[in-house]
Amino acid sequence: MSEELFRALADATRRAILDELTERDGQTLFELCARLRSRHGIGSSRQAISQHLAVLAEAGLVTAERRGRSKHHHLHTAPLREIQRRWPAPAPPDGPGPSPTSPIQPHPPNGA
Repeated sequence: MSEELFRALADATRRAILDELTERDGQTLFELCARLRSRHGIGSSRQAISQHLAVLAEAGLVTAERRGRSKHHHLHTAPLREIQRRWPAPAPPDGPGPSPTSPIQPHPPNGA
């Protein structure tokens, strides 16, 4: 598993870009900038978003294709499967209990 993958996922703007590509794949830089601004309040420049896309591409999470004068960006999830394969979710316990998606409950203070 590459360090580039974890570096790419460590940034909130890059995760927002992946969210947007999950919702609608094949967006141009212009479309991504508009959606990031309106939906996430991220007002970064086109150059900054382009640099984030380069980091995501280096990690193998985004590919791009040219269609005429436009460049369309596509989500590529294969590297994320490596993470899921390495750290699989534990099997749910038998019987009633918290679901695997419920928040972690804090331990009660000592003596309580």
